[in-house]
Amino acid sequence: MALDATLAYLHFVSIFILFGYLIVEMVTIKEALDAAAVRRLARADLIYFGAAMSVLATGMLRLAFGAKGPDYYLSWWPIYAKIATFLLIGVISVVPTLTFIRWKKAVAQDPAFAVPAAEQRRMRRFIMVELHLAGLIPVFAVIMARGLGR
Repeated sequence: MALDATLAYLHFVSIFILFGYLIVEMVTIKEALDAAAVRRLARADLIYFGAAMSVLATGMLRLAFGAKGPDYYLSWWPIYAKIATFLLIGVISVVPTLTFIRWKKAVAQDPAFAVPAAEQRRMRRFIMVELHLAGLIPVFAVIMARGLGR
């Protein structure tokens, strides 16, 4: 029981960090992107990636060693919806990540580099899609935790 509680806690903390840094990205990308903001955005994205890996790892640990066991989770659709949504967010996040890396390199070469406004708006849309999709995952979690739809 203590292991299950510890894994649940670590999973939830990872999720909160993931959402927090995705929101940091969303807020940062709305403002003017000078060199410091670009570096801040790249750093936030790196932490976001780390949090995503932690969410994935703790989720798999909960699946394998949690109180309900893998048979409970793997026998119905909400776990697959959660995993598919999580993976979709991961695929979508590749575009902003590569863009932030490119911007950071450009700022390192030329501190006066200005992020093109159209590109900044495009990355903001990607982040908003990620946030909205991430908002669906708790819905699937509630369905799963309550045994609804069986």
